Amino acid sequence: MTTFAHSQPSRVRWPLAAWLPLAVLPAATAIVSNGLPAWVQMWALALCIYGCCKWLTFATLPTARRATLGQAAGYLFVWPGMDAAAFFGRAPVAAPHGSQSIWAAAQIAVGIWILIGIAPLVRGAHPLIAGWLSMAGVVSVLHFGVSQFLSLAWRITGTEARQIMDKPLLARSLSDFWGRRWNLAFRDLMHRFVLRPLAPALGSAAATLAVFLISGLIHDTVISFSARGGWGLPTLYFLIQGLGLLLEKSRLGQRIGLGHGVIGWLFAAIVVIGPLGLLFYPPFIMRVVLPMLDALTGGAS
Repeated sequence: MTTFAHSQPSRVRWPLAAWLPLAVLPAATAIVSNGLPAWVQMWALALCIYGCCKWLTFATLPTARRATLGQAAGYLFVWPGMDAAAFFGRAPVAAPHGSQSIWAAAQIAVGIWILIGIAPLVRGAHPLIAGWLSMAGVVSVLHFGVSQFLSLAWRITGTEARQIMDKPLLARSLSDFWGRRWNLAFRDLMHRFVLRPLAPALGSAAATLAVFLISGLIHDTVISFSARGGWGLPTLYFLIQGLGLLLEKSRLGQRIGLGHGVIGWLFAAIVVIGPLGLLFYPPFIMRVVLPMLDALTGGAS
């Protein structure tokens, strides 16, 4: 059976082929999408960057490149996770529980209800609240619902494809939230391409801050560019997360229990939720999120 790797004439081309899309396509997408509605440009940029990062995880892993075209297409287009080593590995996979599909369906239903039922009701009197509700609805549908269904489908076939959201409200600490529960696709990407390469040279603290700095810059690219304002605020939000994580792991943080128990849960909630206004600030909501809500529901533009 022909594999994806055999379709390439030389292994030497893979490093360039892996990184070139990420270096070129986001800028091209920003140019091409200029003039489109801000929310369309946001999604175009987000999907472009996501796709380039997804390709990077595939093209830099030899075992992935030896997959069949069908397997490669499944990973690249029908799975939101970025742990290519697990996806293309041969480790035994535990069968998912039926209750997980019920939970995923409930998340989709709740998200749609928020988007088309609740958010439009408060759109006129409380636009900022409507915007926040809209984002919560999108996250519920895509991150918790659709991605969970895809995880279940792949695991039924014996493929290791863990869900990318793992009960984040139960996080016992900030490191538990960002490292094991929230958007594990992005966590896997940053761990492989930023944290592990930089930690030996810069130390774990600097490498951790680099992860959150890059996360902030990516969000700035998508959010601030489409909103035409608020530059640096998403990056500041993620730097606060990184500093909070370092505080949690410090001697002081360990002494007062920031990494576990009720105190750890409260600390994580304060650090994650408290500065969210820096990530999703009013100009972004007014110029990007609310027009998207109006387009989805047929409301006022």
